[in-house]
Amino acid sequence: ERGLGPRPAIVDGRNQADVRGAQFVDFCRRVGAAPLYCVNFLGDGVERYRKDGRWGDAREAADWVSYCNDPDHKERAANGSAQPLTVKLWQLGNETSYGNEVFSRDAAIRATVEFSKAMRERDRTIQLLGWGDYGRGPAGREMWAHELLKQAGEHIDYVAFHMMGMSPRRENTLLRGNRYQKDPAAAWEELLELGDVVEKRVIEFEQALTAARARQLLTITEGHLSLVPHNANPILLEWLSAAYHARTMNIYHRHGAKVRMTTGADFAGNRWTVNAVMLQTPRGVSYLTPVGSIMRLFKRHNGKHGVAVKTGHPDLDIAASRTENRVFLHVLNKSFTRSVETTFHVTGRTVTGARVFEIAPDEARTAVGLDQPHVFAPKEHVAPGGRWRFPAASVSAVDLELGS
Repeated sequence: ERGLGPRPAIVDGRNQADVRGAQFVDFCRRVGAAPLYCVNFLGDGVERYRKDGRWGDAREAADWVSYCNDPDHKERAANGSAQPLTVKLWQLGNETSYGNEVFSRDAAIRATVEFSKAMRERDRTIQLLGWGDYGRGPAGREMWAHELLKQAGEHIDYVAFHMMGMSPRRENTLLRGNRYQKDPAAAWEELLELGDVVEKRVIEFEQALTAARARQLLTITEGHLSLVPHNANPILLEWLSAAYHARTMNIYHRHGAKVRMTTGADFAGNRWTVNAVMLQTPRGVSYLTPVGSIMRLFKRHNGKHGVAVKTGHPDLDIAASRTENRVFLHVLNKSFTRSVETTFHVTGRTVTGARVFEIAPDEARTAVGLDQPHVFAPKEHVAPGGRWRFPAASVSAVDLELGS
C-alpha cells in the first residue's frame, strides 16, 4: 500500500525513490511507453522478506489490478486519479530463480497459477509474464521455462527472463576496471564477441517455446553487462560500449518473431553505470547513457514488421523492419577503424528517399556526463541517391521511403 496515494515529502533534498502508481503511469504516458508492473510475488520466496514486511500475496496483487484498472475504484479516485490507470502488463516474479533463498521451481510455478487466477478475476484483459529463467531444479541448474509452460502455460502470456551473466569470457580480458583504456580497439572487439553469448541464450529460450508448441512469447525485462567493478564500470558511460549494446539490440530485433519486449539496461539511477538514464540528485541534469541513447534511437525509427537483410557489407550489423512504404534499418558499423560505404536496395521496390540518424563521436572513448549530457544525440543527414558512408564504430538508424 506504500505505492498508493500522494508521494511523501522530500527530506533534506533526498527521498527513498518512492514513486506512486499514478506517477509512474503518468511518466509512461508522457514518454509514449506502456507501463509494466512487477508485483510482489511472495517476496520471491525469500523468508526474511516476510519477517521484514516485504511479502505480498496474491490478494495484494489482485488489489493492485483493481486499483489500476477498475473504472469505479473509489480509493484511486480519492487519491486524485478518477480515470483508470489502465495497466495491462504484469510480471509475476523477478529473478525468482536466482540464489538459494528463493522459491523452488515448482513452488514458483504454483504461485504463478495462484496469482494469475486472483489477478484475472479482477481484470481478464491483463497480460501476465511468468518467470522462466535458469535456476535450481530437481536435477540441478535448469531452465524453468519448460516446466512453467507445461504446468502454467494457460495462465501466462509471456515467459520472462533476464540477460544476466554477460561477463568477459577471455582470461586476459580488458573489460575489468580500467584495463580497456590501454587498448580501446581490442576492448571493442571483445565487446562484440559477447554478442554471440547473447544470441545463444536467446535461441535456447526460443527452442523451449518451440518444444512446448507454445503460443507465449519471450520478454527480456532486464539485462546488462556484468563487469568489475560491480555495476559501476566506467566503460558503460563511454561510446566503446556501443559495440555490445547496438549488436545486442539488433539480435533481439532479428529474433522478434519470438522476442517481444526487451531492454538493454536497468532503467534509472544515480550511481550505477548499468542504467539507461542517469539521474542527478539532488540537483543537476539527467542524461541518457550510451545504451539509453541507442535504445531511444532504435525505438524512434522502427517498423511494425520484420524484414530480412539479404546482403550487406560484413562490417555492418543490420536489423530491418517495415511499416507500409517505409523501411527502417538499425546499423552498427562493427569496424573500429574503417568507414563503410553502401547503397540501399529494397527488392521489388524503388527507394525514393533516405535519411540517416547517426551517432558517431569523433573518439570511441567519448563519455557522457554532466559536462556533455547530449553528446550522443543523433545527427540527421540525407543520403543522396540512397548511398551512405557509415563512420567507423558508429550506430545509425536509416529511414527509407519507398515508391508506391
